[in-house]
Amino acid sequence: MINNTQNALNFAALPHWGLILVEGADAASFLQNQLSNSVLGLSRTFSPQYAQTHEAVRLVGYCSPKGRLLASAWLALFPNDETAEDRFALFISKDIAASTAKRLSMFVLRSKVKVSDVSSEWIVSGFCGSDVDADNLKIDAAQIALRLPDVLENEQSYSRILIAQKENDSEMKLSSDATRWNHLEVMSAIPRIVLATKEQFVPQMINFESVAGVDFKKGCYPGQEIVARSQYRGAIKRRLQLAHATKDSLGQSSIAPGVELFHQNDPAQPAGMVVLSSPSVIDPSRIDFQLECKLEVLESGEIHLGKVDGPVLKIDSLPYPLIEI
Repeated sequence: MINNTQNALNFAALPHWGLILVEGADAASFLQNQLSNSVLGLSRTFSPQYAQTHEAVRLVGYCSPKGRLLASAWLALFPNDETAEDRFALFISKDIAASTAKRLSMFVLRSKVKVSDVSSEWIVSGFCGSDVDADNLKIDAAQIALRLPDVLENEQSYSRILIAQKENDSEMKLSSDATRWNHLEVMSAIPRIVLATKEQFVPQMINFESVAGVDFKKGCYPGQEIVARSQYRGAIKRRLQLAHATKDSLGQSSIAPGVELFHQNDPAQPAGMVVLSSPSVIDPSRIDFQLECKLEVLESGEIHLGKVDGPVLKIDSLPYPLIEI
């Protein structure tokens, strides 16, 4: 179990997260040829440490041949010991873990690689707290963990750490309320692909290149030509945005990923869709959103949720600069 002195509320169960393990002598080269980000050269992480910084943790995308994201994940390298073969962990949305592992396995061929969806065997939880809390966090030998980028919320910086351990070894005291974790994820403006948004986006449509999820200098991977062409020919006219609405204005409207957006200038065509959403921890009357939408609809008029006369969403500022395309 985790050796810590923090209140259990710092640790939330994340049943919507899953885990894929990719192991073997050829695991690094195999993933290098499949993912949008570079895998070679990742630092090894051993308990009681957790993986952190770009040297040890990478945001990765897994694309179709058409350059559309089948999945996104947080990747780190966790060998069992100093002499063991590579074991990569991909923290991923649980609803696409099985299909992603199955598809990856199709391309193993004669490589010395084993791909396993262990989402039903491992429990994923999330820690969020101050930098001091994160620095004092100790990881048990039976656990693997990686640190995500910090998020600034209400002028306070929050550290976030994803933790996984086998279900039979779990002795953690977890809160069932993941609202703060989910809200911090939305406010990070770093997208996560779920089943409802699978194959909907070229990486740049949801700012993947601006949050270090694409390495344009690495070798080929599925969809690489389309992703590169989008970058260098300025073909992207859609981007991820942050937005919010009040609970009262939303009424019974769905706020789930995949819900379409509309603009009065083109009521027949969706202007985008919800990527992620969460109730605000700071303001209980508010829902915050990650949206993917056409850039032109931001110039004037209002963006509506679900239908052309649906609730109005107010666009907010991103916490990072966009790489210009």
